[in-house]
Amino acid sequence: MLFKTLLAAAAAIGLTFVVASAQAADKKVVVGYQTDALPSSVAIANGEFVKATGYEIDFRKFNSGADVFAAIASGDVQVGYVGSSPFAAATSRGLAVKAFYLASISGIDEALVVRNGSGINSLSDLKGKKLAAAPVSTDHYQLLQLIKSLGLTEKTVQVLAIPQPEIVAAFNRGDIDGGFVWDPALTELKKNGKVLITSKEVAEKGAPTFSAWVVSDKFAKDNSAFLTQFSSVINTYYASFTHDKSAWSAESHNAKTLAKLLGGTAEQQAAALNNLNLLTPESQASEDWLGGGEKSGAAKILKETSRFLKEQGKISEVLPSYAAFVTPDALKATQ
Repeated sequence: MLFKTLLAAAAAIGLTFVVASAQAADKKVVVGYQTDALPSSVAIANGEFVKATGYEIDFRKFNSGADVFAAIASGDVQVGYVGSSPFAAATSRGLAVKAFYLASISGIDEALVVRNGSGINSLSDLKGKKLAAAPVSTDHYQLLQLIKSLGLTEKTVQVLAIPQPEIVAAFNRGDIDGGFVWDPALTELKKNGKVLITSKEVAEKGAPTFSAWVVSDKFAKDNSAFLTQFSSVINTYYASFTHDKSAWSAESHNAKTLAKLLGGTAEQQAAALNNLNLLTPESQASEDWLGGGEKSGAAKILKETSRFLKEQGKISEVLPSYAAFVTPDALKATQ
């Protein structure tokens, strides 16, 4: 009898261990991020996202939103930081994802920089020049929209779609006249060039963009608490940046942490942060951005971007609605 009791207890312990192990294994997620300077990136470096969510998080750095979406499509990544142009392209092609947090909207953290000696002093000088942007990025989208707004085409302005490291190298060699980029490439190009127009200014011309944290529908279905906790951490860091500027100065621990994680110097990271155009959590969750369904600003931008991408032959179909690809739920749960 004693033997049977011990055997049953051992079995119970074993079953408990298996269940616990399975639960621990379930609390794993791969998150893709990029080199953009964001206040919340400090939480990647210091482990705050892991601590707040209780998940084992594998953070992986990518060079573009298109690369992030390729990883999401393959199942290698569940949550990722992307721009609205690759977001529009991916959803138009059938990828089931949702934006649950808007990291920033069109600001001066992305810009078209023209090389010194290129002969470009104003937008009217772009004809016949050679420009570059990362493939299917928000910068690529805005560069093409800018050219269109000037009455030019890719026949009169040569546009190269190449990764940012290649843009920097080509710019420094003098192979291209300008590049529409974000940091750290933006800082590098400014060393031998000048900003001709910013993302914010192109948005005001009718081509707004945003960057966002997105999640695969499959992961979101069973991990809503994770998304709320993840969003809450971003809220905390954004609030700190907004209300305590000294904590984000070039001499601050936060700026030094960003430099170690993303590259460049603390001074460059602090300057890049000040170029961001951030939305409050309340504004994001409102009908203006994520909470308005068909009328939400993010859904409208996705649709307008998709229309342009189809005109450019980048995608084959524009969906009737992009409301299914944005959600305010995680942000509302933090309030």
